[in-house]
Amino acid sequence: MSDDASPVVAVFRPADERIDRAADFLESLGATPLPDPMLAVDPTGATPADAPIVVFTSKTGVELAAEAGWNPGGRTLVAIGPATAAAARAAGWSVDVVPEEYTSAGLVSALRGRVEGEHVSVARSDHGSAVLLEGLADAGARVTETVLYRLQRPAAAGESAELAAAGDLDGLAFTSSLTVEHFLAAATDRGVREEAVAGATDAVVGAIGPPTAATAADCGLTADVVPEAADFEALATRVVEAATERAAGPDGG
Repeated sequence: MSDDASPVVAVFRPADERIDRAADFLESLGATPLPDPMLAVDPTGATPADAPIVVFTSKTGVELAAEAGWNPGGRTLVAIGPATAAAARAAGWSVDVVPEEYTSAGLVSALRGRVEGEHVSVARSDHGSAVLLEGLADAGARVTETVLYRLQRPAAAGESAELAAAGDLDGLAFTSSLTVEHFLAAATDRGVREEAVAGATDAVVGAIGPPTAATAADCGLTADVVPEAADFEALATRVVEAATERAAGPDGG
């Protein structure tokens, strides 16, 4: 932990207002944020396919579609979670469905029984889970996927991997499976993968949801915390709490 007893927590949001807000939130929790953007958004210019039901799986997808002039009109609009729904409403759209569980599996569960025989447009990144497409198809839908943007690893990413390798991180807040994969790819590029995994294991590993936790496990990282609500604020809060408790030790200091 840093000299001022503030846990150092790595955050991997895209290099825009999201990582700034994430860093500010970590500071509000008493942590020292280590912003290390692991995602760069490359828009394709595409818009959702013409279908009566349109599913968005991210705030970014909504914003790009709106910027491209797309409007849902009378379509049934589905958002994977509150942040995506809020972005849609900010664009002036009405949101019809938000699942109780903010995952691809949650979307399938929410839509099962209402998509049989329907054409469903899934608008998302190029790294979307197959769970959504396969689940909707199994529910009887005719599914069209539109890639609105590609997610890439910024060339400069990787400071967090070096700090983890040096034992200087107290927590890592992974917000998607891709952030886990890019963190490890950056560690590999810098020649510190084994050390970074060891350092992350000694720190608190946070995963925003079960799919991210599963990816971490497949990569040799066990998620110490997975919040009930799949949002960054819940994730960051749990990571900071766990890192602070770990530093205090079993006797509280």
